[in-house]
Amino acid sequence: MRTLCASTLIGEFFVVGFAALVAMKDPDLAASTVWTVSGIAMFLCLALCGVVTRPGGIALGWALQIALIASGFVVPTMFFLGAVFAALWWASVHYGRKIDEAKARFAAQSAQSAQSAQADSPAPDAV
Repeated sequence: MRTLCASTLIGEFFVVGFAALVAMKDPDLAASTVWTVSGIAMFLCLALCGVVTRPGGIALGWALQIALIASGFVVPTMFFLGAVFAALWWASVHYGRKIDEAKARFAAQSAQSAQSAQADSPAPDAV
């Protein structure tokens, strides 16, 4: 799950940066405000990559998705891009958990197979 979620967050990092460049063209917005808000959002994208598997990491990711969609009030294209990334976030969490469960099952089966193969082989001292 961590790999899929981190990939989504890295993509969002770049989208937020590009959205900041678009927002800079708005004469009503101060450059310092745009870069402060965008910088915080970009930092959160990177920071969440490291904490996504810890308790609350997924919830923080959802909060970031909501904030990304809400940024559409400043840059209207972000309504669409925010929704796309929210869908990607859902898919990353959903399918990432399924992949993690499958890996755990496979590891348990491999360990069980190795253990039964070891039990079936004769001991070297018995010969």
